[in-house]
Amino acid sequence: MDMQYTYLGRTGLQVSRLCLGTMNFGPKTTEADSFAIMDRALELGINFFDTANVYGWKKGEGITENIIGRWFAQGGGRREKVVLATKVYGEMGDWPNQKRLSALHIRQACEASLRRMQTDYIDLYQMHHVDRNTPWEEIWQAMEVLVQQGKVIYVGSSNFAGMHIAQAQAEAKARHFMGLVCEQSLYNLAARRIEQEVVPACREYGLGLIPYSPLAAGTLAGAFEKVKDSRRTDERNQEQIQRREQQHKDYEAFCKQLGASPATVAMAWLLANPVVTAPIIGPRTLEQLETALEPLAFTLDAEAMQKLDEIWPGPGGEAPEAYAW
Repeated sequence: MDMQYTYLGRTGLQVSRLCLGTMNFGPKTTEADSFAIMDRALELGINFFDTANVYGWKKGEGITENIIGRWFAQGGGRREKVVLATKVYGEMGDWPNQKRLSALHIRQACEASLRRMQTDYIDLYQMHHVDRNTPWEEIWQAMEVLVQQGKVIYVGSSNFAGMHIAQAQAEAKARHFMGLVCEQSLYNLAARRIEQEVVPACREYGLGLIPYSPLAAGTLAGAFEKVKDSRRTDERNQEQIQRREQQHKDYEAFCKQLGASPATVAMAWLLANPVVTAPIIGPRTLEQLETALEPLAFTLDAEAMQKLDEIWPGPGGEAPEAYAW
């Protein structure tokens, strides 16, 4: 199956329609298996890798970034083939300025990520969350310096509201800076709130949309047929499955009618959205990576899209019509 590529938002940067998420590397996937997954991803044509300085979940250690750095260090053109995305915001130490988006922390966090990943530049540097206590002029000045130094090429956001995207872009435009090129948001069939304001903001400002948790932590991948998988049987996921039991049953029955797995249908639904650049896949094993490509060859027709809307209703469309006339 040939990989498909698209442009990241309004940029000229081409990325694969699937983004390799690395959050499991370290905590759930060994370093050797992580290396194998990344090697196979390149073989399959996936060139877009996403990580964050906090992944690994041991404060300040950057476990996942270190794994990626050691993988790059093997050479073989690995670094050059990858569009590398990481994030800044999370708490990386116990001192006051070792978190969030002050100019000081942005600078220090970027330098630390570069060291861990054994590279001299980050293709996409994403703010992991909005920081309401830091003014945009400070954030953009810090990012401009990193771009000028060649340490960062593009800047993105994650977990921003539509209003925050608008604020960020207005300030960037005033500074004659490109600003945000993409937004990474929670988005899947069971979590559609961003359709009200974030999706329209991305479309209006030319931001690519990178959905994370496209399978709702596995619950959209066959909640009843694959209950042995630990991520689908943890307490929070079980609660969601029980609360939406009928929806899950209707969904899985409809997927059988379509002749596709629930995971394939959920991913294909996201890929059908013209604002979506690349959903993040987070395989813990090589087998999961191999099956993740199936949605690229599966197309949902208008009737199927309408049926999925009935099973998993969204927030009523875009604001303000979603709640007003």
